[in-house]
Parts: sequence; structure tokens; C-alpha cells
Amino acid sequence: MPKQRKNDEVQCVYYRWILTIRSGVYYADGRSNPTKLGRYSLAVDTREAALQSLSQLDRVKAVENGIEDRSILDLQASTLSLVEGWNLYLASVEGRQAIRGIRFRTPKRYKPVRDKFIEFCRKRNVTQFGQINKARVLQYGGWLDEEAYAYATVYLELTTIKQMVKYLVEEGHLPASASFKLSLTKPDESDTYCYTPAEVGAMLHHCQTTQDLKWLHVVLSTLVYTGMRISELATLRWTDLELDATDKRIRLIDERHSAARRKAGNARELKGRRSRHFPIRSELLPILKSIPRSQDGYVFHGSGGGRLKPDRVRTALIRDVLTPLKSQFPTRPGEALGFADGRVHSFRHVFCSICANSNTPEQTLMSWLGHRSSKMIKRYYHLHDAASQTAMAKVDFSAVINE
Repeated sequence: MPKQRKNDEVQCVYYRWILTIRSGVYYADGRSNPTKLGRYSLAVDTREAALQSLSQLDRVKAVENGIEDRSILDLQASTLSLVEGWNLYLASVEGRQAIRGIRFRTPKRYKPVRDKFIEFCRKRNVTQFGQINKARVLQYGGWLDEEAYAYATVYLELTTIKQMVKYLVEEGHLPASASFKLSLTKPDESDTYCYTPAEVGAMLHHCQTTQDLKWLHVVLSTLVYTGMRISELATLRWTDLELDATDKRIRLIDERHSAARRKAGNARELKGRRSRHFPIRSELLPILKSIPRSQDGYVFHGSGGGRLKPDRVRTALIRDVLTPLKSQFPTRPGEALGFADGRVHSFRHVFCSICANSNTPEQTLMSWLGHRSSKMIKRYYHLHDAASQTAMAKVDFSAVINE
């Protein structure tokens, strides 16, 4: 993390700025100028990158205040780097969140998209926005598909890139010729594969009996028995668990408005902004109690003992579990998806389906999962053959038979 500099004054071409750092991120304060310019996040964590973004911000403010013609931005746009453009966009998102109600974690959600896209372009010697067009974005989408990312992820990332380019054009960071149209179909129904009970059992047994995958067994077991999102599981702290109380439960608290947590840089932000709690299954209790306590306060860690990263769980699941076991569970003829197409989020579908098949009240299940609408429950619910056969056997056709 960069060291705090007191009154780090920077005189750019047009204005004087003060660089500050908060939670490891650089901010530019231009309120000391005769024209009050405000305070902006530069969305970077190094002084070198901050100075690059600040130079562009200085030009933008000069145009906005009538000091310079917009042409200075057009001249700069042809050589606008991907890093600088992304940082400008993330800074704008962070600045708008307070007045437009955008979730606090939105910029954080976009940063992995930025890093992945920039790395993809770097390997193809693409470093500037002058090299980005519709064909390049579609190529990136094809790469995501080849890497087995779900369509919802592909949709999110391509939409984010499209919105970023639109913003940069509208604000004069890029010329109008850089814009492009890209029609994407928003995913309405979930195409996530839901593992069968037999498949879940085989995966857990495989992880439990493989020394290098015991850490993953703990993770997958918790996902099965709680229905938590992997992002929620990765941020779970020991203080969220009530293991010794009479009513043993897990408490997930949305901490976006906690000043102390935000200052520490570890505020949990739940999807839907809804805090919730749910009981701990008896099968899960000994698994949780067997986990060694770490000084960082978090429950789950990766294979090397470091903080658990959701994307590494995804990689390990595909490489070390689904691939070795896929021959045991081949995709059925005529089916588009099978066992090998399942992902980490599939365990949330498993939890929802098992609960629904066990006649768990809908409102209770919505509370456990953190959903506001029963529509989402229907999206997650899958009726497997065994449950379907049992349900059909209970249907009374006597009235028809006796006709």
C-alpha cells in the first residue's frame, strides 16, 4: 500500500491539485483553485498511475471551464491508454454512486473486468483505445466463452466495456469515431447446470480423499449446506458464526454503511443489500469447527493458507474436480449441459432445489438466500428425476381411472 503523503501538491498545466490516499486509493482534490473543481477518485493505487490520470483530469476540467477547446482532448484520445481510460471510467462510476444510488461495490466489481480485459489485450499487443473496436470486443467475448465463463459473466463484461467506451466518447476522452453499437441479449432465465445429489456426493468424496483438495472440500460442503454465494463465503469471518449458541447460525451483515469497516477497507457488501441469517446444519457444524483459526479473522483460506479468492475456487473446481470426474457423469444425449458444465454457483442452485423438494416454505427459503422475490427462487429451482418421480407417484389419478 502506498505511504501517505502530507499535502502532496501537484501543479498540472491548468490547475493545482492535492493528491491524497484513502484505503490505498489515490484521490485528487482541486477545491483550492479559484474555480472549485471538487474531489475525485483516481481509482489507482500507485503515484505514477495517479499522475497519469490526474493529467487527463486536468485537461478535462480545462475544457469544462472554457479555458481550452475540446480539440485538446481529441488530440489526446488517439493515444489514450487502456489503463488510463479504464481508470477514468472507474473514477466516474465511483463519483456517481452517491448521487445515483449505485451500489458501493460497483467499482470494485468492475476492476476484475478491467484487469482481465487489459491482460487479454496486452497479450495481443493492444495497449491504446485507438485499437479497440467492435470486432476486438467480440473477440474478447469469444475468449471468455472458450475459457468456460457463464453467459451472464460474458454479458456483464461486454456490457461494461461498451458502457465504458460510451462514457469516454461522451466526455471527450475519445473521438466520436471510437463509438460502436453492440447488441447483447440480457440473460433472463438461468442456464446454470444444477448438480444431482449423486454428483455432489462424488465431488465431496473426491475432495475429502485427496490431500491437496481438503481445503476445497470445506468450501464446497459449506456452499452445499448454506446456499451462500462464493463471494459471501470468501468474506465470512469467525465473528459471523454462532457455533456454540443454542441456535447455531451464520449471520451475514451488509456493512456498506459501517464507517469503521470502510475505513479498514474490508466492509462486506451483499448483493441486494440485505443482511440475513440462517441455521447451521448439523452435518456442517463439525466441518466448520475443524477449520483452524487464522489471525486475519476469516474462516476460509486457499490451499496455501492465503485469503480465499473466488476465481481460484472456480479454477480448482474445473481443473481438479469436474475434469477428473466428468467420465463418471457424461452429458446425456440431447442435453446441452451436463456435469462438466457446472460451476461454483451451481451449488447455490443445488441448495435451493433440495430445500424446495423438501417442502421448505418459500418465504423461509427467500430469507435464507437473501431474495426479495419468489421469481428468483423459481430461477434457481431444478427438479431432478428422483424428486420428479416421487412427486408424480403422489398424484391421485383415481378420478380419471374410475371413469
